Amino acid sequence: MAPRVRVRAPELIGKGGWLNTGNVDLSLADLRGRIVILDFWTFCCVNCLHVLDELRELEEKHRDTVVIIGVHSPKFAHEAEHQAVVDAVERYGVEHPVLDDPELATWKQYAVRAWPTLVVIDPEGYVVAQHAGEGHAHALEALVAELEAEHGAKGTLRRGDGPYVAPEPVATDLRFPGKALLLPGGGFLVSDSTRHQLVELAADGETVVRRIGSGERGFAAGSFSEGSFSEPQGLALLPDGLVVVADTVNHALRTYDPETGAVVTIAGTGRQWMQGQPTSGAALEVSLSSPWDVAWFGGRLWIAMAGVHQLWTYDPETGTVEAAAGTTNEGIVDGPAREAWFSQPSGLAVSADGSRLWVADSEASALRWVDLDGYVHTAVGTGLFDFGHRDGDAAQALLQHPLGVTALPDGSVAIADTYNHALRRYDPASGEVTTLATDLREPSDAVLVGDDVVVVESARHRLTRLRLPESAVRVEAVAHRTQRAATEVAPGRLRVDVVFSAPAGQKLDTRYGPSTRLIISSTPPELLAEGAGTGTDLGRDVVLAEGVTEGTLHVSAMAASCDDDPANEYPACHMHQNDWGVPVRVVAGGAGRLPLVLAGLDG
Repeated sequence: MAPRVRVRAPELIGKGGWLNTGNVDLSLADLRGRIVILDFWTFCCVNCLHVLDELRELEEKHRDTVVIIGVHSPKFAHEAEHQAVVDAVERYGVEHPVLDDPELATWKQYAVRAWPTLVVIDPEGYVVAQHAGEGHAHALEALVAELEAEHGAKGTLRRGDGPYVAPEPVATDLRFPGKALLLPGGGFLVSDSTRHQLVELAADGETVVRRIGSGERGFAAGSFSEGSFSEPQGLALLPDGLVVVADTVNHALRTYDPETGAVVTIAGTGRQWMQGQPTSGAALEVSLSSPWDVAWFGGRLWIAMAGVHQLWTYDPETGTVEAAAGTTNEGIVDGPAREAWFSQPSGLAVSADGSRLWVADSEASALRWVDLDGYVHTAVGTGLFDFGHRDGDAAQALLQHPLGVTALPDGSVAIADTYNHALRRYDPASGEVTTLATDLREPSDAVLVGDDVVVVESARHRLTRLRLPESAVRVEAVAHRTQRAATEVAPGRLRVDVVFSAPAGQKLDTRYGPSTRLIISSTPPELLAEGAGTGTDLGRDVVLAEGVTEGTLHVSAMAASCDDDPANEYPACHMHQNDWGVPVRVVAGGAGRLPLVLAGLDG
């Protein structure tokens, strides 16, 4: 085995305390003898949710040697609330201990720069690997096997049950519901996401008529009780009366027939789309990535593809899908749909006159829209790191991670402003943002019913009926920025290095040209005098402009590696990718190099 850098792992600290341990605080000493994987995550981040899913198989297969520790490191103000973390751990089925680190203490100790980041600690307490982004399950599996063999031979590996203690289940009709749909008969269909089901409710929004799905995480077709889902979210009616379900963690679109109860897959392979794979073609042959919502617009079904920051479409007549808007880069860029940038689009709604597709662009706390000519516009929101609760002119208004949008009859749009626990309204005629209701709990969607709006209160596990007010509620303005400390960098030339080492048993895939890609941009754009753009080298010199003292560097990196086995004509290949948004402050004496670890260790 190749020698590794011997870096002692810092202690795990966080003022929020520990979850999933039976009220026991853990230390690294308690974990000595086990292979520890730290998962730095935050629950707003779809890439972090992808990693939770990637880790499930590893967690089960190596339960007696590996302990996964989630280190919850918040981006948004709401995510620093302890109860919100408790809810998220249950919502996403996290079955390992979680350290709530609201002040990013452990994040700083480990010099983490991106969500998600995985850090591997060997049984003797040394850091042996770091991986940013997603797509590292294969590399982790190989490394765990290597560590098991090495430390088993040395006598430093300790097998046995881990420290995970499952919380007590809670009985409610709904559990963290995601989206709702008004059915033609007056009842509601709700995606009961944490229980992997759909639930039909009567017109009162409370009485359960039937449940659709087995209630176990799965990807089976079948009848009411035989079909299965995995954390379903968005719902939409097709013109033929079928309900389309965004089956989020299955990376698929399913249909549910209210007449027969049949659940059928219409798009997706059940596997997550990764860079380099097809973005159009026969719907059942093209992979999707965390579809979060769906809406019928312009004669096609539009899909909020949260996992890759895009909008896709599905054509039921041809049975095909294609990427329709977004480049997979994360941010706010308007213009022609295929050149626009989105940030985890999570909610869709069609305006009352059918001319606009409203988009809740959650990670940028933005309200966007697509017109019938295929152009993307921003109504509210400025970027990935500015958020809050501020009404008034849309150019100055602030949201906090909205997940849902609902078109209102007067042409305005209601916004499920999720992390502000509020229902907001944007009026295109006046350009004003107002607040319709507060004291909701993580609203994720809303349905218009006559003069009422029925809100999905996800963290209260219910639907809540509200009368649309004639006048808006006044809320004292609150503004936030992401709390990560800025990196101090020197004026002028700055070296940006993305550190990537192909995992053991793999090599860079250069069969068809360069196997790496690096994209650099900034907010504001004026921060970079030189060096913005796309290239194939994972290192680049950029020049910071004179007179701009702070901003955010946006760095996106991708590397493809394949199994290094000369005897295998068709080796398995793996994609490693991540996006960083690094706040920087330009000061004399600051760093001249910015290292970002994609995979490996920066020495």
